[in-house]
Amino acid sequence: MGKLRVLSAKQVCQILTEQGFIQVRQRGSHIIMQKKIDNSTLTIPVPN
Repeated sequence: MGKLRVLSAKQVCQILTEQGFIQVRQRGSHIIMQKKIDNSTLTIPVPN
């Protein structure tokens, strides 16, 4: 298996936004991204 690329928080947020996630809040150095899927909500914290 190859090495994974290192991504910045800005790049991760951009990729998640392209996939339909929205930034709901930021507290300190963590950005919280969410996406509603049917009857549930997928939440991903992105450390900054």
